[in-house]
Amino acid sequence: MGVDSSFEAFAQARLGQLLGFGYRLTGNREAAEDLVQEALARTAQRWRSVRRSDRPEVYVQTVMARLHIDRWRRDRREDLRAVLADVQGPETDREAVMDMRQALDQLAPRQRTVIILRYYLDWTEAQAAEAMGCSVGTVKSQTSDALHRLRRLLGDAEPQEGRR
Repeated sequence: MGVDSSFEAFAQARLGQLLGFGYRLTGNREAAEDLVQEALARTAQRWRSVRRSDRPEVYVQTVMARLHIDRWRRDRREDLRAVLADVQGPETDREAVMDMRQALDQLAPRQRTVIILRYYLDWTEAQAAEAMGCSVGTVKSQTSDALHRLRRLLGDAEPQEGRR
């Protein structure tokens, strides 16, 4: 059985975006490529139903996030680094970007994942919860804990209100 031509077109059109997302999750080019390859293989198997959705790339990103979570659950020694490559515009303070990368490296994998899903991809709490296979409450608490830790690591002042 051959691959649907609409799937091939979709995969080619989104490959760069998916590789970037995978790299942000894993911090490793080879791991990102493996993640994209596995997610696309799984998507190809379900392409008939996936292509009818409004945003098939969200389906692939969800598969990637779940695969990534499964991998770090199995092997917590994996070197996971978040990379915010496209924040490095000409007006960006490179030292601040490096500080953020180092701070993200110090987060637990689940916290790093929720920060990337919520703030890099701008997903809702519900979307992140679905992708991570957890409750919205878990996403909220992981986000809160991760942001609190990032503020401490970066030396930012703690917000006056809303913090327990």
